[in-house]
Amino acid sequence: MAVFKVEGGHRLRGEITPQGAKNEALQILCATVLTREKVTVHNIPRILDVMQLIELLRRIGVEVEQLSETSYSFRAADINLDYFKTEDYCRRASSLRGSVMLLGPMLARFGVGYMPKPGGDKIGRRRLDTHFIGFQKLGATLDFDTRNAWSEVRAKELKGCYMLLDEASVTGTANIIMAAVLAKGFTTIYNAACEPYIQQLCLMLNRMGARISGIASNLLTIEGVEELGGTEHTMLPDMIEVGSFIGMAAMTRSEVTIRNVSFENLGIIPAQFARMGIRFEQRGDDIFIPQQEHYRIESFMDGSIMTIADAPWPGLTPDLLSIFLVVATQAKGAVLIHQKMFESRLFFVDKLIDMGAQIILCDPHRATVIGHDHQIRLRATRMTSPDIRAGVALLIAAMSAEGESTIQNIEQIDRGYREIDTRLNALGARITRVDECKLK
Repeated sequence: MAVFKVEGGHRLRGEITPQGAKNEALQILCATVLTREKVTVHNIPRILDVMQLIELLRRIGVEVEQLSETSYSFRAADINLDYFKTEDYCRRASSLRGSVMLLGPMLARFGVGYMPKPGGDKIGRRRLDTHFIGFQKLGATLDFDTRNAWSEVRAKELKGCYMLLDEASVTGTANIIMAAVLAKGFTTIYNAACEPYIQQLCLMLNRMGARISGIASNLLTIEGVEELGGTEHTMLPDMIEVGSFIGMAAMTRSEVTIRNVSFENLGIIPAQFARMGIRFEQRGDDIFIPQQEHYRIESFMDGSIMTIADAPWPGLTPDLLSIFLVVATQAKGAVLIHQKMFESRLFFVDKLIDMGAQIILCDPHRATVIGHDHQIRLRATRMTSPDIRAGVALLIAAMSAEGESTIQNIEQIDRGYREIDTRLNALGARITRVDECKLK
């Protein structure tokens, strides 16, 4: 196991380019199973979760060829259905939450899909009801083994229908879309998630021959087709990395340019950072963050405390609330961070409190942060990364703290951020990856 040793207090300067979007990659790679023909995908982030999914695709029979550092081709001509009943599949799929999105493509093309309880971040309940209810409405049957947490969906034939999703689940919407594109007749999905990554999936499927309309809205109409063909697809930059870098620049009082961010696909993210008092400039498709000694949190027009809350797109993605929370610890003013979707995602604040942050955890969903305005620096400490996003938030805190911090369980950070230590060190950070055994 490795740890990060982070020497805080160093300002960053230079340019950094975000990787391809992790959340898009997991959907797009699973969609390659929908066709026998070759699908070429560019700007794939070489991070742990994505590479594990690519290896899983290889093992189910997909021909995978690496074309360049971030480009791969996939050809799912001969899928080994027997592999899905092996212990190896169960072990690999259960360690990767994104593997759940294999269910829709497998059900659509082969009439059956298998899934152990998927892994991923431990951030509270992450139910899969939306996925399975959608499959059932399309005509599938569900067999769920509660003892072994094993799911099997089957259908002799999927038929289009109208459905109103009980929640605008991104992965649930993606899974249902991938099942519906090969179903007979028309499928209407209301309260569909409409994040840019869902839009990207729909656009790619349409290039493959699908007939999806209503893209970018929460009302999708899908006319089923008999088969899909190959295509080529380029992933968007990761909006979570973009937001992380904006917060990191402000927190460390640095001058940083974030290159090729696909600004039109960032939604409300830039405006929410502006509400935190963080200045930035859009320069073409780049974001320039000037060095700021102070940033002041706005209040609402009636003078009440600013609230930053997550919401389905085009609201603020919940993956960035950890970043907003840690950035607020050195702002001037106070803010209420309201994490509505996951009840365990704010529990990492105890580590920030140990570092000297002024935070009141009101309940599992809300935390009030009173900023230090850089008058009091956070203290270095030893901490553990609980999940991908909180891990990066803690890394940002350590980079601004006084002294040397140690972050354990950095495999969680590696799951979502490619070579984050190397890339940030190129800007002037002091992050050292050390084998923990050597520290004892």
